[in-house]
Amino acid sequence: MKLNTIAAFTLAMVMFTSCNKKEALDKNQVLIDSLSQIEFQGDKFADIEVLKYDIPSWNKLTLKEKKLVYYLAQAGYAGRDIFWDQNYKYNLKIRAALENIYKNYDGDKNAEDWKKFEIYLKRVWFSNGIHHHYSNDKIKPGFSQSYFQKLLKQTDTNLDGTIVEILFNDVDAKKVNLDESKGLVQGSAINFYGKNVSAVDVEKFYNSYVQEDSLRPVSSGLNTKLVRNNSGKLEEKVWKSGGMYGAAIDQVIFWLEKAVTVAENPAQADALKLLIEFYKTGDLKTWDAYNIAWLNATEGNIDYINGFIEVYNDPLGHKGSYESMVQIKDFDMSEKMEVVSKNAQWFEDNSPLIPEHKKKNVVGISYKTVVVAGEAGDTSPSTPIGVNLPNADWIRAEHGSKSVSLGNIIDAYNKTGGSDKLKEFAYDQTEIELSQRYSEIADKLHTALHEVVGHASGQINKGVGSPKETLKSYASTLEEGRADLVALYYLYDPKIQDLGLVDDWKKMGTAAYNDYIRNGLMTQLVRIEPGKVIEEAHMRNRQWVSTWVFEKGKADNVIEKITKDGKTYFKINDYDKLRTLFGELLKETQRIKSEGDYEAGKALVETYGVKVDPKIHAEVLERNKKFKNAPYRGFVNPVLVPITDDKGEIVDIIVSYPKTFAEQMLFYSKNFNFLPLEN
Repeated sequence: MKLNTIAAFTLAMVMFTSCNKKEALDKNQVLIDSLSQIEFQGDKFADIEVLKYDIPSWNKLTLKEKKLVYYLAQAGYAGRDIFWDQNYKYNLKIRAALENIYKNYDGDKNAEDWKKFEIYLKRVWFSNGIHHHYSNDKIKPGFSQSYFQKLLKQTDTNLDGTIVEILFNDVDAKKVNLDESKGLVQGSAINFYGKNVSAVDVEKFYNSYVQEDSLRPVSSGLNTKLVRNNSGKLEEKVWKSGGMYGAAIDQVIFWLEKAVTVAENPAQADALKLLIEFYKTGDLKTWDAYNIAWLNATEGNIDYINGFIEVYNDPLGHKGSYESMVQIKDFDMSEKMEVVSKNAQWFEDNSPLIPEHKKKNVVGISYKTVVVAGEAGDTSPSTPIGVNLPNADWIRAEHGSKSVSLGNIIDAYNKTGGSDKLKEFAYDQTEIELSQRYSEIADKLHTALHEVVGHASGQINKGVGSPKETLKSYASTLEEGRADLVALYYLYDPKIQDLGLVDDWKKMGTAAYNDYIRNGLMTQLVRIEPGKVIEEAHMRNRQWVSTWVFEKGKADNVIEKITKDGKTYFKINDYDKLRTLFGELLKETQRIKSEGDYEAGKALVETYGVKVDPKIHAEVLERNKKFKNAPYRGFVNPVLVPITDDKGEIVDIIVSYPKTFAEQMLFYSKNFNFLPLEN
């Protein structure tokens, strides 16, 4: 028989109190058999498709390793609602109301308005709030406010009238606003700053922050909300046990403490203990100590990310969004790709950077291909395919970094791909065939070079502040573009073949360049609504890199814009010159970072990375209509179900899946809702 995943999970957590071991084991076997039969039903709505990813190496793990993965995953889910609240101050109230309607409405569920309500709820679930996960625009309900009021009344759901109005009006229209004329802070709905706090206030506050060691500055503001107190003075509400988000953080700590008991080695356990201490105290020195310890914990098959980490959602680059990821080493691919990290110094020495901007000693870089086993917060449902941490430049310089490529996520994307869109936007059959043969390895190498070499490359001049201080709202896109340029420069280099990573470096590099330019100038535009500008950091960087080399290469016809059969194509005519242009742009982008040249960074991004050619955009959207693949894809997490014996001891952990996206979202809301609706 098939069991509902939520029911199965609940059953698994119950201690079997049968009269004998055989009966308990029989019950366990029934449970295991039923879990293995559950099939996730993929979901597609609006511009989104929800998939599942597999954990192919699960049964190779020992029970102790499975417990470690399970505890770390639970710790991640425990903090999930922190991210919801960070994204918008009313998100938890809105989610509670929407879910209550969804669970209790007994009216006509075949009506178009109800179907539109379901789509809206799924979009909100996917984005961890009412703002689109990529564009940052507020998601517009497809139903009327009057219909929503009827749903509230019919299901006895309470939601403040002011909040109801916000769902349908233009208030808080942008989660992260990067248009300085609208106010970077006051124009952003992100819940990192209180009322009447401006970008100028924030800069003054953190510029006055006293750093005990200017060469090793703590990440000031990373784990706080900056507000005005009752006397009007600015102060920080710290995200820690006993502080803001304390109820959820205490649950994160609970599971991390369990993880310590099954750590693979002392170094891993020591790092976890420092993370726990950070959550208990909120001390940023402890955060730095944890990151260094985490970097040094390179042995073992299990690793993780947990904390307030990426600052993309803060227009000023101070506040870290909560995220969690649990990883299992992919032994085969990690061994193959480790060669990239071992040769990091060669890549640095041979880069086109100004000599004084190169690192003389690239240290501590580790690279692994991993299998993801659970994600939460800023990594779920929409997930990256590669990660390089920590983010503090001084830690990277002195201690190195960890880079991972998420192998099973990349594989899941590839399985749902297809060649139809390639055939539509590639210039000719030669380009199509090259991409079909080399795009998969090119993507993996691009991710490796971007994360391992790119983010670790270069150094900031002495006396120059951190990028969040000098480059401000442009820091994130400039950093991602810089890492992309490092990858692009070396993807078309015989060294890649010398290292045994490809069978033909030139063909692979040619395919990589074709794919990047095609995406940067055309196909990524399917994610933008007509009339909108580009605001997401990675999309901006792909456009400013591609547009800059296109414009600078016009005199030599490096990249040619061609109209064929009424359709636009971008054809690369000279790959060697294109590589030279990538190198020149890399040198300039590193100079901007090294010298903290805000005006040059702003000009680069605003000139080439923000505005969209309306004619090209309209054409891309029209040509894309024929394809079924959604512009955005994300994933449900596997459900890790503990199997217990008659004493309640875990004897195994089984991988299952929810039946639907909605089932998993409702399960998380029910079982990991540790925060009050207003924080």
